[in-house]
Amino acid sequence: MTDDVPLRADQLAEIAESLEALTSVLVSTTHKETILQAVAEQVVGVVPGADMASITILGEAGPYTGASTDPRAWQIDDAQYAEDDGPCLRAARTGQLVRIEVSHAAELWPTFARVSGELGVGSFLAAPLAVDRHAAGAVNLFSYGTHGFQEIDAQFLLLYTLVAQSALQSVGRARMAEEQIEQLRAAMESRAVIEQAKGILMAVRGLTDDQAFQELVAQSQRDNVKLRTVARRFVAMATGRVPGAKAGEAQ
Repeated sequence: MTDDVPLRADQLAEIAESLEALTSVLVSTTHKETILQAVAEQVVGVVPGADMASITILGEAGPYTGASTDPRAWQIDDAQYAEDDGPCLRAARTGQLVRIEVSHAAELWPTFARVSGELGVGSFLAAPLAVDRHAAGAVNLFSYGTHGFQEIDAQFLLLYTLVAQSALQSVGRARMAEEQIEQLRAAMESRAVIEQAKGILMAVRGLTDDQAFQELVAQSQRDNVKLRTVARRFVAMATGRVPGAKAGEAQ
């Protein structure tokens, strides 16, 4: 098998079908783990010779496997994490594609080569993956064959990592937007209840706007709770939701 084997029509059809299936996942979820698992499963179905796949993530607490199609892939990844070196970590850390036959990897990565050999894996291919703006990773392919992955296999994998990166970036933007909306909603609710509490104090005790606000701030400091909590509690008491409360008291 040479590196310049042309694409066949059936291979192109498989790529198109897999990308379509992956797209259906992308439009139905914003969960990063679900997308990573879909990428791992789809890439095994397209790249010639790939028998299983995993996705390595360089997390803050260390590397971990974010998705896998086979428990043996987890075992091989874990061996590399334990040694803090190996082709998946090299791809994730350097941003370079790694393609190697396991029989030739013993000198560079002895633990990886030993565990892979014991599990029957003969060839390995990893492409870097930008998971989000905080974390890098790699998409890893394993083959039981000793032929070694070819250049066309690498191009297939690079295509899928590109799709995965785009999807993950979209998820990141969606989550950021959701967080910003939630923060804005919480801020608006806090402001509304504080204004309501101030208005009650101004009406009942004849305070100015600033005096009413300072009264709430002082109560917040005495109780060591947030200002919106004091305001919400006061409004509840002033509107009769708390039995026995006097409307003119901020506590």
